[in-house]
Amino acid sequence: MASPGSSERIAYDTITQGFGDGYNGPLTVVVDARDSEAPKAAAEDAVTQLGKMPDVATVRPAVFNGSGDVALISAVPKSSPSSQDTVDLVSAIRDRGAALHDDTGAELMVTGTTAVNIDVSAKLGDALIPYLAVVVGLALVLLLLVFRSILVPLKAALGFLLSVVATLGVVVAVFQWGWLADVFGVSQTAPIMSVLPIFMIGVVFGLAMDSEVFLVTRMREEYVHGAEPTEAVVSGFRHGARVVTAAAVIMISVFAGFLLDDVALIKSIGLGLASAVLFDAFVVRMTLVPAVMALLGRRAWALPAWLDRIMPNVDVEGEKLRHLLAETADADEAGGGPHEPVSVSAAGKG
Repeated sequence: MASPGSSERIAYDTITQGFGDGYNGPLTVVVDARDSEAPKAAAEDAVTQLGKMPDVATVRPAVFNGSGDVALISAVPKSSPSSQDTVDLVSAIRDRGAALHDDTGAELMVTGTTAVNIDVSAKLGDALIPYLAVVVGLALVLLLLVFRSILVPLKAALGFLLSVVATLGVVVAVFQWGWLADVFGVSQTAPIMSVLPIFMIGVVFGLAMDSEVFLVTRMREEYVHGAEPTEAVVSGFRHGARVVTAAAVIMISVFAGFLLDDVALIKSIGLGLASAVLFDAFVVRMTLVPAVMALLGRRAWALPAWLDRIMPNVDVEGEKLRHLLAETADADEAGGGPHEPVSVSAAGKG
């Protein structure tokens, strides 16, 4: 939706007041009667059926192509293009296509900007759960390889899901329910854009995993070097908290600047990302993560023996190199050392 006062918004509001909400998003109905014995009768039947539908404001007469076997019909809904009533109307028109085909042999289809947006929203909605499953699944596998632990990746995935739910909740509350709309400059509430959840999940996942790996890697490094579990959590948090805090403050400031834009989509992206960083960095990563790691103790780093044998060891902390250097030093000490100093005077006397 364009910003209030802009020429686009003034034109939209003027058309809405004069002709109704649906005039801004007419539906283009196509009647393909190439397999029909009476193309004109099929088109007239479609116009009649559309005119009887309760959420259709007006129906324009059919316009045929040059060969007279394909017709275009413009139907204006009573509801706005983004309303659920218009979505239901598009589905109802498509359902009428089966009856029209049985009666006349013609195909009934719906297109146009409004119908395309509805179809795209439906496709993105259907892909949301598989997309989320792939993202979380890959995160579990990668974190399992890095930290060689079962509970740490599960904790990270649950924290990421918590951040995503909180972020989408904030966006829906402000832009769809109207909570604090005046504070954020939202002039009109509407359902959030269908592309926003997909976009948010990808960005929030990257930000969340970045902070998770930065904090927990130092904790694991301290633990594998001999520190007690609680001591490793405290030491890792002490070294990583300042960097995570500084990065979070910078990102929140940048994303909050998007709220100054007049376009609703840009505003929603800015509010969503700013709230995501705020919640994920200060509530999940710097509060819940250290608390859960301290409560789990040594169990946080536990890995079944059978899984440890089949998993590749990526050795993020360079643990193998440390052991190799230690073994080399022990061997040198046991064998007298390759560079043991020799007394010149003693050698001369011999």
